[in-house]
Amino acid sequence: MKREDTGRLAAATALGSLIAFVVLTLVVSSHEGAPLPGDRGLASWSLGHRPYVALAVARGVTYTGTGVVPYALVVLAGLLLGRTARQRVAAVTACVCALAAAQAVRFAVMSLVARPRPPVANWATHASGWSFPSGHTTTSAVAGGILVLAVLARAPQSRRVLVLLIGCWAVLVGLSRVYLGVHWFSDIVGGWLFALCWLSLLVYAATRLLPDPRGPEDGRAVGCAPARIT
Repeated sequence: MKREDTGRLAAATALGSLIAFVVLTLVVSSHEGAPLPGDRGLASWSLGHRPYVALAVARGVTYTGTGVVPYALVVLAGLLLGRTARQRVAAVTACVCALAAAQAVRFAVMSLVARPRPPVANWATHASGWSFPSGHTTTSAVAGGILVLAVLARAPQSRRVLVLLIGCWAVLVGLSRVYLGVHWFSDIVGGWLFALCWLSLLVYAATRLLPDPRGPEDGRAVGCAPARIT
């Protein structure tokens, strides 16, 4: 896909996901934090299907959605994106800042919406703060998305397997929050929409602000005609 087409697609995706996120946020706010249709059903199913092994796995997955792991992933993304030592430092800094900024904006939205979490009696892990949008979901989706973009840009040979693994991890982190009873499913959807909008904005900004890494292939690429030998 051409650079201009990528920028247009990213802009359209950012706008669409932003509209969807705003609509969902308004719906959640209009219900004063009450669960939306489908939220209670998924919560009830989770409560009725909690064998010990599944709970242990869910807790292990959910712990990777915050703290060191997401930042380690974006550092890896920065290292993949850079070709020289200076480029790697700049790319790592940019990726870390992108994740930190996403967390800050999400926290601001969460504080404004102030949606209560599901009943504490249903919790199977520790949680704090308001519920919408889910912090673990947003953080893992943004970190995983940044790493996916880096893999697509720099590791074409192994990208299918890696992209699938990273995507599955981010999805499972979000679903684990519902399974463990600390979020409604609409909180998870909100986190995914927020992350999609954020990642699309990052791609759009990259197509606008960063130089094309491919560069000119030959003289014709920069408008120079080959010299005639006489």
